[in-house]
Amino acid sequence: MERGLYIAAAGMVAEMVRQDQISNDLANAATPGYKSDRSQQRSFEDLLLENTKTGQQVGKLGIGPLITKQVTDFTPEALKATDEPLDLAIAGPGFFGVQTADGVRYTRNGSFQANKAGELIDQMGNKVLGTDKKPVKVNADGTVDVAKVGNFNLTNPAKSGDSYVTGTAAGTAKGEVQSGVLEGSGVDAGRTMVDMMASMRAFEAGQKAIQTIDSTLQLASSQVGNLPA
Repeated sequence: MERGLYIAAAGMVAEMVRQDQISNDLANAATPGYKSDRSQQRSFEDLLLENTKTGQQVGKLGIGPLITKQVTDFTPEALKATDEPLDLAIAGPGFFGVQTADGVRYTRNGSFQANKAGELIDQMGNKVLGTDKKPVKVNADGTVDVAKVGNFNLTNPAKSGDSYVTGTAAGTAKGEVQSGVLEGSGVDAGRTMVDMMASMRAFEAGQKAIQTIDSTLQLASSQVGNLPA
């Protein structure tokens, strides 16, 4: 019976991790260039059961699932026209480079603007880097030369928060920087809502399993001792 408690609890913990990931995806369903995540799950090693008296093997018992890692889908999404000259997007692979206080970070979110110095910045106020890895200048007419905006190829990209990605820059990516458009979010809101409901049902099933096992243990402890000899 106690093994059942641990198995149900392991399943609930795995679903809590999935719900955090799904909630983050839903919160960014409208964020330009956002990339959705997927949780990879596997089972713990099976427990081999044996007869305590004879040593004969009875069979195997799974001891619950666990989340092994989260994987980000960096597939480029469709571009949507905004007609704003400082809205940029990359058609195809690549990332914009941004100079932050923690070093260079990369992003697919091209919702940019100009600072007082006439430099292209992102929503966090960080400067966008050009092909020469220097801040991109905004023209007097409020436009930028997209040919001068850096499009960096990354190896081992990984999310680091605030739509930023870390990774090792390895030359120029093949994607084309375009103006007046933004890349759509990689979140399918309908599918993600279905995933959330399925995760919640699985979590509730784990709760019910624990409640059932707990009730059975209470009956065993309170009534078994009262049975007539």
